[in-house]
Amino acid sequence: MKNTSTTIYIFLLLFAIQTSAQTKIIDAETKYPVSYATISFGDGQGLFADDDGLFIFTKKLYKDVDSLFISSLGFKDLALATINLPETIEMQADINKLDEVIVTAKIDRKFKEETIKPYLDDDYYKCWLPTIESEIAVFFPNGNDKLKKITTVLFPFALESRDWKKRKRANADKRKFSTLFKVKFYKNNNGLPGDVMTYTNIVFRATEKNGDEFELDVSEHDLFIPEDGFFVSLQVLGYTDPNGKLLPNKKYKEIKGRSGIVKIPTNFRPLLPFTNEINTHNTYIKRVFISGNKWVQFKKGNGIESSLLKTDLNNYGVGINYNEYRDE
Repeated sequence: MKNTSTTIYIFLLLFAIQTSAQTKIIDAETKYPVSYATISFGDGQGLFADDDGLFIFTKKLYKDVDSLFISSLGFKDLALATINLPETIEMQADINKLDEVIVTAKIDRKFKEETIKPYLDDDYYKCWLPTIESEIAVFFPNGNDKLKKITTVLFPFALESRDWKKRKRANADKRKFSTLFKVKFYKNNNGLPGDVMTYTNIVFRATEKNGDEFELDVSEHDLFIPEDGFFVSLQVLGYTDPNGKLLPNKKYKEIKGRSGIVKIPTNFRPLLPFTNEINTHNTYIKRVFISGNKWVQFKKGNGIESSLLKTDLNNYGVGINYNEYRDE
């Protein structure tokens, strides 16, 4: 009985600590939550707020961090100290950026549905391992001067089975996971991802039940392909509970080495299969450890250490569906 009481007390204490460490990010004007804001700190570390704008930060988890840098699409960046971190953080809307968004009228014209198919693969050794501190983008050129609206994006995934030797078993036999991703669309800025095409948060949850391809419907966002092409990017937010709620997680695994604690980025499932069947280098990455967290084309000679490049696997083979409208 005594042991049971002690266990309950410890659980309640931990719950109280966790609850008190929870911080909420809101829009200063509307008081609505700022969903999936990025909270950066230290040397490339960070985490994300959930859909309710909530995140957990404690000195016990991050002892040496004294300041946070918070950013979110459509809001002004915010820096604040971790000492006496408030329970509620207000962010100011960035009017200058929001004014750049072009409001498009509904187009009532005939169109032809076109598809750029994704490249699928289930080989573990041909996959990019997604981490929270990385973002990966794929470039799509505009082939002609026709008006085109993106309707869906097809993200290829590679699933792991419980048995390493039987990875090609049915999806039902794969190890379970539930992962939340954030998707962004960028304009082409001299060959690199530039301004975003929409300030709306676009997220989706992937599980093993989705199989080797996730089809994301983006038709409601009125994304028209610019004349010089666009980029679509993918960033992992973390694992979720069965209801899709983002779970707190640490960005790094801490492993004791001879020279002290070594921080290894945590990899998330599902994995992202790469292909050598695309002649051009259409994939770009942004990582804290490469070029100061600036966009870099994924190719040899750009300072990227990757086993994928050594075997000429240069591209993440995302696909899209789009409507190509007839001339008026």
